[in-house]
Amino acid sequence: MKLHFHGAARSVTGSRHLLETRDGSVLLDCGLYQGPREEAFQRNRVFGFDINSVHSVVLSHAHIDHSGAIPFLCKMGFDGPIHATGVTADLCRPMLLDAAHLQVKDAEFFNRHRGKTKPPVVPLYTPEDVERALGQFVPHPYDEAFEPLKGTTVAFHEAGHIPGSASVEVRWRENGRDGSLVFSGDLGRPNRPILRDPAPLPKADYLVIEGTYGGKHHPGEVALHEALERVVKSALERKGRIIIPALAVGRTQEVVHALDKLFTAGRVPEIPIYVDSPLASEILEIVQRHPEVYDEETVTAIRRGEDPLGMRRITLVRDAEDSKKLNEKGGTFITIAASGMCEGGRVLHHLKQTVEDPKHTIVIVGYQADGTLGRRLVERQEEVRIFGEPFTLRATVEVLNGFSAHADHDALVSQAKSCGAPRGCAIVHADPERAEALKAAINPAIQTRIPSEGDAWELP
Repeated sequence: MKLHFHGAARSVTGSRHLLETRDGSVLLDCGLYQGPREEAFQRNRVFGFDINSVHSVVLSHAHIDHSGAIPFLCKMGFDGPIHATGVTADLCRPMLLDAAHLQVKDAEFFNRHRGKTKPPVVPLYTPEDVERALGQFVPHPYDEAFEPLKGTTVAFHEAGHIPGSASVEVRWRENGRDGSLVFSGDLGRPNRPILRDPAPLPKADYLVIEGTYGGKHHPGEVALHEALERVVKSALERKGRIIIPALAVGRTQEVVHALDKLFTAGRVPEIPIYVDSPLASEILEIVQRHPEVYDEETVTAIRRGEDPLGMRRITLVRDAEDSKKLNEKGGTFITIAASGMCEGGRVLHHLKQTVEDPKHTIVIVGYQADGTLGRRLVERQEEVRIFGEPFTLRATVEVLNGFSAHADHDALVSQAKSCGAPRGCAIVHADPERAEALKAAINPAIQTRIPSEGDAWELP
């Protein structure tokens, strides 16, 4: 038994971990690397392993850095099953179709800048490739074991990160010996509104755990709401807009929920909220069909006819022309748009219109990978580039990490302790500094490694 790391190793994106057994291989996640356009373009065209060796894919959740390379894998010849929770399977349709649209646009961008002497760039995959890949999905309920490979069983457990997210429990019998591994996927935070809490990781011999916020601690909900209140009041004083880059799944719903709380309590005047994303609109409709993803408090409120998600507060913007009209609108209002790391999507158009005006505010509510426009905004670099054009950053940038859907340091340490992993632990989905911080806090009796891309881990 051997585990190969082909993505999200000393990096937070591009999750791909290949579990090799004597009967075949199981690919844990198949995500896209998200970073600078040129680098992402090159890296996402190389898997680093023999596609023919993959018997099945086990997908932790629908975020594109975990699922986004699946259509390309299928396009290149993989025809096996893709196992996921039922909600994840449903979410992958709009998520992957949106990703295909961006792949087509990216190819057009490269072709415009390559000149006529070079061969045209072909999109990584198209909507037609996505439709074919979706036919290979096999949905599963939480906590029920299935067999993706002879002699290997898998069960999904609630990860509490986004709707449908799961940690993956893998058990096998090889050479007369039993073995087990848990892949955490992306872990959510306990005691947060809307979604169910993450389940404790099951006991296992080995653990592969995300470390995105190793060494970092999220503020409590009171402090988070106070910070959001300050941001809104400041924007009202300047009569400027608020732009919030946010993932269509998870983060958008939490931000709207928090704003609804502030408006309802009268702590800030109610201002318009526009969710400018056709994808977010589809996601909201899908999640509303899956009440099992909500925590008990949210489910109870929905049954009472209440609006715990604050849906009555928002205006969904689907049409591109309506999106453009937002840039002509005066006064203070909030626009939430993808992508969360500002590497594509409608948020780029809104940033282009606001980034050079000091009366406007850009609110960062999620992790920003190194090399992304979002990271450059967090670092408050003097000049940023949008659609290849230079802009001077004059808008106010506020970072509210309390909205992160990732577990913080203490929650990660608690989950590692829950699993035990006496035979070893690997930290993935983390920049090196964050991974080292988490490693230092894990039981020193456990051999803990921070793999590099291409490393292999023997699981005797």
